[in-house]
Amino acid sequence: MNTLIRHIAALGLLALMSFAPLAQAEAPQLQTQVPGYYRSQLGQFEITALYDGMIELDTKLLKNTSAAELQVLLARMFVGNPKMQTAVNAYLINTGSHLVLVDTGAAKLFGPSLGYVLQNMKASGYEPEQVDTVIITHLHADHIGGLNDASGKPLFTKAKVLVAQADGDYWLSQNVADGAPTEVQPFFKMARDSAAPYLASGQWNTFTPGSVLVPGIVAVKANGHTPGHTAFAVESEGQKLLIWGDLVHAHAVQFARPGVSIEFDVDQKQAIATRRGIMKDVAASKSLVAGMHLPFPGIGHVRADGKGRYSWVPIEFAPIPKAANQ
Repeated sequence: MNTLIRHIAALGLLALMSFAPLAQAEAPQLQTQVPGYYRSQLGQFEITALYDGMIELDTKLLKNTSAAELQVLLARMFVGNPKMQTAVNAYLINTGSHLVLVDTGAAKLFGPSLGYVLQNMKASGYEPEQVDTVIITHLHADHIGGLNDASGKPLFTKAKVLVAQADGDYWLSQNVADGAPTEVQPFFKMARDSAAPYLASGQWNTFTPGSVLVPGIVAVKANGHTPGHTAFAVESEGQKLLIWGDLVHAHAVQFARPGVSIEFDVDQKQAIATRRGIMKDVAASKSLVAGMHLPFPGIGHVRADGKGRYSWVPIEFAPIPKAANQ
C-alpha cells in the first residue's frame, strides 16, 4: 500500500511540474554582437580592421569549377551552399603621421547587412574627420559606397582620396559605361556618384603602381578583378602587411583552387594570374596579408600546400603591445 501511495504521489508531482511555468534567466538575451573592429600592431603602425558587414553570394558566381568540386571545398570548410557568407572589410592605418583608411565599405547600397564601417570606426575610437588619406583598392561600390553619407555629402571632409588611374579611367568613363552590358551599368553610376563630391572639391587624386601613397604604404599592381585593382604594401620597422583587396572572394574555394574566378572579375584570366602570383609570393615571404572579403578581421598568412594550392591561416587574437616608454 505504501508503495502505491508513493507512486500516485510521484505522478501527481509530475503533473504539477508539467503545468509549471518555464524557468527564465534573470537577464534577457541581448542578441547583439561586439563592435566590429580588431586592432593589431605592425612595427610602429597601428592597424585597425573595420567590419562593414556581410553579404551572401551565390556559389553560381564562381567560374572554372564544377558543382561537385564546389560542394567538396565548401563542405570541408563548413561554408554554406548555394549561399556562402562573405565579409566586407576595411582597414584603418595610423602611421603616427597619417591616419589612412583603406576602402570605405558599401554604405547601404546593397541592403542592411552592410554599411557599418563608419559605426565601427567610431566604436574603435576614431572619427571620419581625423582621416587625412583614403586609399581605394578599386571602384566597386562595396569599396567606395561609404565615401559619402545618405544625402551624398562627403564624410571624409579633410582627406585626399587616392584611386588608381586605370580604375578611374574605366569606372568614371561615360563612354565605357555606355558600352557595358545593361546589368552592369548601375555600378558605373554608383562609382561616379561616390566620386563626384571629391572630384568637385579637388580631393580626388590618382596614382599608378609603385607610387608611395604615404610613407610606408606603396601601391602594388594587382589588376584583373578590375583594370586598376591595386594591393597596398604596408611596412614599418621591417614588418610587412599586404592589403590585397579583392584577390579572394570565396576563401573556402580560391585558396585551394586559385584558378577559380568570380563573375565580378572584369578580366578573369588576368585575375587568376594575379591571384596565383601574389599567393605564391606571400606564401614564400611569409608576409601578413589582409583581404576585404576574408573572414573578419581578414588578417593572416597564406600557407603553400604544394601543386599550386594554398591554405588560409588567420591570425590569433592578441593584445596590443605597450610602447617601451609607457
